[in-house]
Parts: sequence; C-alpha cells; structure tokens
Amino acid sequence: MAGSPGLAARRLVFVTGKGGVGKTTVAAALALAAAGRGLRTIVCSIAAEEHLGALFGSDALDHSERPLAEGVWGIAVEPRRARDEWLHYQLPAPLAALLARSRLLDHLGTLAPGLEELLAIGKVWEVSQPERIAAGAAPYDLAIVDAPATGHGLAVLSAPHTFAQIARVGPVRRHAEHIDRFLRDPAATAVIAVTRPEELPLLETLELATRLESALGRRLDLAVVNGVVPLRLTADEAKRLAAAELDGAARKAATLALSERRVAVRHSAAAARLRRRGVPVSTLPQLPALDDDAARGEALAALARRLARVL
Repeated sequence: MAGSPGLAARRLVFVTGKGGVGKTTVAAALALAAAGRGLRTIVCSIAAEEHLGALFGSDALDHSERPLAEGVWGIAVEPRRARDEWLHYQLPAPLAALLARSRLLDHLGTLAPGLEELLAIGKVWEVSQPERIAAGAAPYDLAIVDAPATGHGLAVLSAPHTFAQIARVGPVRRHAEHIDRFLRDPAATAVIAVTRPEELPLLETLELATRLESALGRRLDLAVVNGVVPLRLTADEAKRLAAAELDGAARKAATLALSERRVAVRHSAAAARLRRRGVPVSTLPQLPALDDDAARGEALAALARRLARVL
C-alpha cells in the first residue's frame, strides 16, 4: 500500500481469512520469512482451534511463549489468562488475585459481548510492544497473529474501539484506546487476508476490505491468494495448440494444458478483482498437505521464501 512501510517494518501483522483457505499456514510461513531476515518473531494464535504447534512439529501451544524454530516463538492466547494478567498490571496484587478467583468476572464476560476479543487482542498488543509490560518478558521485533476467520477476526480488531466508547473513563477505556490507536496505525499494524481464487472466499475478502475502512478507517494491506494455477500459455499459444492436429498422448496432453489454462485465466481474473479494489495481491500455488514432518518443514521453508518478497 502506497505510503505504508513494508510488513517487516510493522510491529504487528494480523492474518485472517475464510476458514480452510490456509490462513494458519501463511501465518507460520510469514514468521519463518521474518526470522530469516533476522527478526525475533512470535506467532500468536487467537483462533478457535490451535494448529500452529503442529505445523512446526511441536505440541499444541498454550499461553506461555515457546520457541518453535530458529528466531520464531509461539503462543496460544487464552482470554482468561490474559484477563488475569491485565488485572495484575492494573490493580494491587491482593485485589487482582481476589478478582481473578471471583466468578463475577466470568459473568461480566457474558454481560459484555466482545470482552473476550478485547482481552485476546490486548495480549497480542502487549506481546508486540518494544517495552513489554509482562515482568521479565523479552521484546519481539514482529508479532504475527493467526486470527479467527474473517467475521470474528474483524470483531477482534474492532473490540478496542467498541470498549473505548462504552467505558467513558478509567483503565479499561485507556487500555482500549491505546490498542485501538495501535491497530488503526498503518505504520504499526498490517492486516492480511488469506483467500482462494473462488467466488465465496473472494467476496468475503472484498467485504472485509470494505468493513475495515468503515470500522477502523484503514485499508487491507495485502490479500494472499492461495491455490492459484499459474498462467503458462499465452492466448496465441492456446489458440495454436487447440488448432493443432494431434492424436493419442499428444492430444490428451494438449487437452490437459488447455483445461489448466482456463482455470488459470479464472484465477488471474480473481486476483485482478482484488487489485481493482485497491488491495495489493500476492499469489501462492496450492499449499501442499503438511502431514509428514520432513515434508512439512520443506514446504513451510519454500512458502517462506515465496512470502519473503511481501516483507
């Protein structure tokens, strides 16, 4: 995006997208790419299901910051733990401990929709700060968020603004305002949507771009379009191939090549729709299955090399 720094110059990169499009894998590969540039990087999972640990060949992540690879750490943010930490920062220790044990706060979460999202993004904000609030915690150069799917992801991004309006005074308002300013600042935070070159995820990404501008007054920084078939044949080459007199294996190969080109043209058109909307686009081939440990490591490294260009 014109006028904004590259992703590696931000403090926080928020990665969202429709379920099943490869969002978590892209977040993991971006973290490896950032670490390859010498940035101390943490990946924060706030999605409903935590898959980051498995991608790095590790056990499931929890609320503690854990090394995953050279230069990469991971955490699965737990809103209840984030709440208790926030109370500890804001209140005298005995009162914070008393409230943490009280069921009153659990009822408050029920009565205040969006509180869990505020707590989750609040922890991500804390992790991304050059001066950490958590005692003894080392800072990171970059925090990458494996966020919930698009609609819930936008709710997480919007939660600080919502609570800043509700809480007219006091520490909740101040905390929410700090986070809201940080998320709105394109020099500090980037928002990435991972999508596929298909109608439903594409429409969801375009809607996210519109809602980001409406809710936060900022643009979508990047759309990563996953599963794109590359355009290998020009229109003239395809025309000549279709007219060629072939038979047997040659005809089957030509039919396959022409069919692949038709798919590639549709995928190219999908990426063009995003660019016309003013969204920068990076494309990836179909992400491979990442079931085998060795294959997983090689595939993530290959994706990191491809995504390094957007940093």
